[in-house]
Amino acid sequence: MPDDAEFVLTELSLSRATPGFSTQLAMKRAFDIVAAFVLLLLVSPVLLLAVLAVRLTSHGPALFRQKRWGRDDSQFECLKFRTMHVAQDSLVDPSTIRELEAKGILFKPKNDPRVTRLGAFLRKTSIDELPQLFNVLAGDMSLVGPRPLMLHMLDPYPELRAARGQMRPGITGLWQISARESNETALQMARYDLGYIRDFSLWADFRILLRTPATVLFGKGAH
Repeated sequence: MPDDAEFVLTELSLSRATPGFSTQLAMKRAFDIVAAFVLLLLVSPVLLLAVLAVRLTSHGPALFRQKRWGRDDSQFECLKFRTMHVAQDSLVDPSTIRELEAKGILFKPKNDPRVTRLGAFLRKTSIDELPQLFNVLAGDMSLVGPRPLMLHMLDPYPELRAARGQMRPGITGLWQISARESNETALQMARYDLGYIRDFSLWADFRILLRTPATVLFGKGAH
């Protein structure tokens, strides 16, 4: 694990288990519930259009469900709009993916043949992540937090998994607005994710939310 990640882990062990932290988390959860509900009402036309578009342009369901690491070492089904073809073995050698996953690496090539034409647009605009608002309402995610990572990406790093698990994963977060293109391993995100937890405040969440639209608009790292 990089030195900066080890430093942040030490910081967390000294500073997170405080009454003030628990109170802020409760306030954060209350804000998440209200904001997610309002956002779902506002984007409902986009959700409906996306469902129709995915179903009409490629074979398979509109939603994609995948196990991710959540709070307190729990797992949950993260929701997204499906952006890939259902049959993938003919497009990418599955042994290559298994080899990378065994090392905790995310297989995400820039020009991924598995991604549909519509899927590329949904990813570029982050519309594919809008169903995660339902994850927020369910209590599995937050609007702001560490990235919800696939199981294999954190399996090699139990200490990092435990540290990130102090907070619910977020639809957006410090890493998402700062280094979205560096997303192949959990260690590449560690400095941002652990730094976010160390310095967490409701005001910091608000700043991240304000910066998110610009990140989505320019689509940096979204492939």
